[in-house]
Amino acid sequence: MPAEIQPLKDTQNERDDRNIAIDRVGVKALRFPVEVREKEGGSQRTVATTALAVDLPEHFKGTHMSRFVEVLNSHGNCLDVREMKAVPEEMLERLEASKAHVEFEFPFFRTKPAPVTGKGGVLDYTVRFEVEACSNGDSDFICTVMVPVATLCPCSKAISEYGAHNQRGLVTFAVRAKQPIWVEDLIDLVESSASCELYSLLKRPDEKYVTEKAYENPVFVEDLVRNIASKANAQDNIIWYKVEAENFESIHNHNAYAMIEKHV
Repeated sequence: MPAEIQPLKDTQNERDDRNIAIDRVGVKALRFPVEVREKEGGSQRTVATTALAVDLPEHFKGTHMSRFVEVLNSHGNCLDVREMKAVPEEMLERLEASKAHVEFEFPFFRTKPAPVTGKGGVLDYTVRFEVEACSNGDSDFICTVMVPVATLCPCSKAISEYGAHNQRGLVTFAVRAKQPIWVEDLIDLVESSASCELYSLLKRPDEKYVTEKAYENPVFVEDLVRNIASKANAQDNIIWYKVEAENFESIHNHNAYAMIEKHV
């Protein structure tokens, strides 16, 4: 017969006398499979790096770390993004918290045809979902996409006789919306605001096209964030956004950066 399990001391539930509450305590860098719906009706399975946290009242010494993992695994071996709100809601109950926060960051893949030859290639983007739930019923959801783009310098084009310097940039675009918003739509909004979008597969006719398109659409890093902000302002569904752009400069040993944050 199995040995009887003796009750063990629960140090986390001991009282702490420093009278300092903790805003977030939990686990980070936990990888977990998730299933993400696609705009065209399908879905893709990917692996998210997750972070789960709750607030901790001043009188508790610690939280129960194992319960975070238990909550996540209770939703099966592949979490559907439609169920993500249920994770922080369950954490509120299991950890006796007033606020719970969950992050899922994962690669999201799209097959993009080359602009001239139409040859398909898979391109990856980074997506982050942040979900927060409160014991009073309030909730919050932020969707962030990290989109690589190409930018061409307007100043370089204006002063140079033989061309202009260009570089890759990375746009981080976070939004709150009234209704669910498709990841693909956010990616498209960002890519349409740059000098040119990126592709994973280009033949010579495609390379000619993207080189000339970028040359015809020069943007500073300031132009890039303003272009995105202008398009976000025009969408009734978006109620808050933060857009950051960083250009990995090709002729400087520093990067160029710009950011706009706005409640619409």
